[in-house]
Amino acid sequence: MSDKRYTDALSYHADGRPGKIQVIPTKPTQTQRDLTLAYSPGVAEPCLKIAENIDDVYKYTAKGNLVAVITNGTAVLGLGDIGPEAAKPVMEGKALLFKIFADIDVFDIELNCKTVDEFVATVKALEPTFGGVNLEDIKAPECFEIEQRLKAELSIPIMHDDQHGTAIISAAALLNAAEIIGKKLSKMKMVINGAGAAAISCGKLFVALGVDVKNIVMLDSKGVIRNDRTDLDANKGYFATSRKIDTLEEAMKDSDVFVGLSKKDILNQAMIKSMAKNPIVFAMANPDPEIEYDLAIAARKDLIMATGRSDHPNQVNNVLGFPFIFRGALDVRATCINEEMKLAAVKAIAQLAHEPVLEMVNVAYNERNMSFGRNYIIPKPIDPRLIYIVAPAVAKAAIASGVAKRPITDWAAYEEELKNRLGIDDKFLSRIAIQARKTPKRVVFTEADNYKILKAAQIAIEDGTAIPILLGQRDKINQLIAENGLIFDNVKIIDPAEEPEMRKIYGENLYEMRQRKGMSLYDCKKVMVHRNYYGSMMVQFGDADAVISGLTKNYPSTIRPALQVMGTNQTSKVVAGMYIMLTKLGPMFFSDTTVNINPTWEDLVNITIVTYEKVKKLQAEPVIAMLSYSNFGSADGEEVNKIKKAVAYLHEHHPHIIVDGDIQANYAINSIRRHEMFPFSKLGKKQVNTFIFPNLAAGNICYKLMQELGGFEAIGPVLMGLNKSVHILQLGSSVREIVNMVNIAVVDAQSNG
Repeated sequence: MSDKRYTDALSYHADGRPGKIQVIPTKPTQTQRDLTLAYSPGVAEPCLKIAENIDDVYKYTAKGNLVAVITNGTAVLGLGDIGPEAAKPVMEGKALLFKIFADIDVFDIELNCKTVDEFVATVKALEPTFGGVNLEDIKAPECFEIEQRLKAELSIPIMHDDQHGTAIISAAALLNAAEIIGKKLSKMKMVINGAGAAAISCGKLFVALGVDVKNIVMLDSKGVIRNDRTDLDANKGYFATSRKIDTLEEAMKDSDVFVGLSKKDILNQAMIKSMAKNPIVFAMANPDPEIEYDLAIAARKDLIMATGRSDHPNQVNNVLGFPFIFRGALDVRATCINEEMKLAAVKAIAQLAHEPVLEMVNVAYNERNMSFGRNYIIPKPIDPRLIYIVAPAVAKAAIASGVAKRPITDWAAYEEELKNRLGIDDKFLSRIAIQARKTPKRVVFTEADNYKILKAAQIAIEDGTAIPILLGQRDKINQLIAENGLIFDNVKIIDPAEEPEMRKIYGENLYEMRQRKGMSLYDCKKVMVHRNYYGSMMVQFGDADAVISGLTKNYPSTIRPALQVMGTNQTSKVVAGMYIMLTKLGPMFFSDTTVNINPTWEDLVNITIVTYEKVKKLQAEPVIAMLSYSNFGSADGEEVNKIKKAVAYLHEHHPHIIVDGDIQANYAINSIRRHEMFPFSKLGKKQVNTFIFPNLAAGNICYKLMQELGGFEAIGPVLMGLNKSVHILQLGSSVREIVNMVNIAVVDAQSNG
């Protein structure tokens, strides 16, 4: 690829199991009886039921939660007609988004069909398999006819996201922008540059919202679409203007809105300056908009600007719409996705932007208090409320318009069901990366003469999350960089052996801290040749912000320098280690797993407090269980008694912390069973996400079992209670694991500084 940011894309798709998706059984398959129920002879029973009543296919199969993402590869992203095989990675990516945002299962289907008739006949034959169809990357004008015919001939939801996804999100943004500037849609003069599937759909949806089609000027690659042109199809002809306008420059004069779905740099500052008061510019060409964001903002102080990019305010992103539109349509078994449902999605997305922004969203984007206004006219894609705001709105519109075959009556229960789906794939790592990117910090990599470390450091540079400082043998580091084609422009490389003056300064400072703790001046200067000491002193001295170490060395030799150099912070009375386990229920935080062998009850109190504070900083709301072999006094013992004391102290002195125990792990995790058995617990019906272990053995054993037997990704250990940001890798960590730890280290350093 030409863009160096994506040099890892091929290995990402190829390494391990090729591709990005897989099929996983949802029923037990371990025993012979399981297999007889799953297949022969037991499977005959649901087959006969469905034969008697075809609607029972939704009861006994996955059809009701299964969407087909279908393309013929004729208009793939910005790559054009590259064929169905080459389109498959994109379709797998779309499948992934459906799953992680709305828990919808997807089969991606790439068709070798060039004609409309072939395409329609093939998709029509697939109808018994799927609950809905998402059409993708099909060139215009064929895409219009394909969608129209399939909607007429099939009785399941059909949507061409390239058309309607952008239209729905930009329409929500337009509603809010118009409200902010106090202009009526019916009076607005609009320019739409581009006349492909997305632009045509945007224009039609804007008209449905109230924009007068006579006030729209649309341009294609040949210029203004006027009614005196003879090369227009019906879709373009709908927008043909009678105004004598020949160029984009002429169309922009005194216009209220510009909508770009074309190509980069086609708009300039002079054109924006010629627009009416309080102009609205949606420059949505990807990856580069019709005009750079900074240039547009500099042209007009009264401008409301949106793009398709995540690094600017007001990102028009289809993921705000299609997962939740299909979620609502599937859940009421809608026979189509009609205009009423699309408009309901528009209004729900627009209304969500009026609501107070969740703290986790503010933190992820490094904002203190985002609120409805010129720089926040549409919600952020990571807002977890989208699924239970947009999906019910779509479902209600389907019911009201008479296309729902399974109406919902208990909307409160439905909302809870949608909230529970969010745990299927938490966007924890994405939020952490976004937060790190906002204020990158200087991270010392003490083992920079290792390829994995260098690769992770390069990714951090590419992602914009950290400013690496490489510690190690300079010649070896440079050799690895050259051998592996890595790029490190203007990155500081430090070999402590080559820094006698700094070793002297750092050693003397360490001596001031350790002279009454068993270290002589000679010892303190001598250890500075070791990178873990040198890196820790860099952070302590303010020459760096965070340290990453431990890939090739054992844990004690890595943590000892940090403990000796940093010490605990002013409020902490303990240092502890926490692992973050990425599970199907969302991230779970395990503490203490690496430091305190047999903590006292006072230690457990302090471990709980530092863990609570750290989890909060990582944008999660801690619900804490203090684990034991006992449930609220059902057994006795020294371990149980110290947990009881710790819980009692926390309840009295830190009532804001949601914590309870002693409790067994199964009851901690199973909130329904726990509430039935122990309704008095302060945990209530909440899902526990933070676990405090009674000793080091329990915590260490538990996280390693989950990692190996459960297959869950582990991030850590995250050190807590130190004055500065120091994080230690697991021996042999993968590049991905190192990158995750770097992002957490940066976020940690942000909160320290």
